[in-house]
Amino acid sequence: MNLRHIVFIVSSILATATAYGQILTKEDSLAANLNFKSNTSVLSGYGEVFANVNGRYGTGTVNVERMVMFFGHRFNKNFQFFSELELEDAIVGNGKVGAFSLEQMVLKMNLNRQQYLLAGLYIPRLGIINENHLPTTFNGNQRNRIETMVIPTTWRDLGVCLYGQSYAIPGLNYTLGISNGLNAENMNYSTGIRGGRFNGSMASSKNIAINSSLLQYYRNFRFQLAGYYGGSNRFGSIESDSIGLKSGVFSNPVALGDFNVQYLGKRFTAKALATYISIKDAQFINRAFGKNLAKSMYGAYVEGAYNLLKPLEGDLFSKQLWLFSRVEQLNLNYKIAENGIYDDFMKQFSVTSGITYKPTPGVAIKFDWQYLHTGDRNMALHVVNPFDPQRPFYNNNHFFNLGLAYSF
Repeated sequence: MNLRHIVFIVSSILATATAYGQILTKEDSLAANLNFKSNTSVLSGYGEVFANVNGRYGTGTVNVERMVMFFGHRFNKNFQFFSELELEDAIVGNGKVGAFSLEQMVLKMNLNRQQYLLAGLYIPRLGIINENHLPTTFNGNQRNRIETMVIPTTWRDLGVCLYGQSYAIPGLNYTLGISNGLNAENMNYSTGIRGGRFNGSMASSKNIAINSSLLQYYRNFRFQLAGYYGGSNRFGSIESDSIGLKSGVFSNPVALGDFNVQYLGKRFTAKALATYISIKDAQFINRAFGKNLAKSMYGAYVEGAYNLLKPLEGDLFSKQLWLFSRVEQLNLNYKIAENGIYDDFMKQFSVTSGITYKPTPGVAIKFDWQYLHTGDRNMALHVVNPFDPQRPFYNNNHFFNLGLAYSF
């Protein structure tokens, strides 16, 4: 769920909502202490469903991408509880690919009017949509490729994080968190660090990670600089020695840096993001687990959107029709390890354009077209069974998506 306003005091939250024409969800209201009864539970949620058509192969699917329910509780003015349960792809079990997971489970503890702690399974402030991932807040039916393949949204970890607002610099917010690390055994060249997340399930206590961010609001601009540094070896010293890995809380580290900026106007919005990941011990991870992990990977995108419907003055419930376009570039094999094999297929460029119609706050109807260009496959890494009919490989493909999203 969207925790974008937690770092502000109540007046700042309401001012931001008014400026950008967004109505707070019940979770935002709880985070802002707008539920004043001392024993008030909150129910909120979001979801999205869309149809996808592969224009090159003539195939397609219709799917419930996700349905998330939020439950919250306000113990008193200083302690609140937040939780989210997520169901993906509608069905879990019976041979289906669906997943049911806990997306967050945290206690928020207000230290003063400017600072608070989150403790539990929390979502660090990395990228734009990891923390703010309501489907009604981004354009396109699918989350952008950079914050799916490079920054593995939605990324959550077990730990504690301090959120604060600067006394000296208006609009400056910061976070500093500590959490469990990653699992190098499940990272790979084609999925990056995504598989290495524990997401709150049997996380290793042998390694840790730190994350931090600086977030500056200035007029209609939002600037963010964020970083992550954590160990990826879940084994102790004896097991590590046997497979040739270093041991320790920051052993075989993964480092991630992210910078993004957004302009949020009533008729025009724009955003840009760049991120880089370094895994300096990739060759040792490859040797230990038979992987082909790259030493570094990157991703970047820019997006612009224009509201074709002029909002009525002072009307937060005005209909909106956003025309948008986004350009993305990523490479999960940017620098391959000394014992790795480069796959040019993981260098990808895409353009996504479409419309987002919002008849009322909390509802979005979306249509988009996506063009995808990839490098050639390295057939040493893509095993083909000669006895099975295979689709031809194309460097260029395009997709059509039509869907519905909601949040409340």
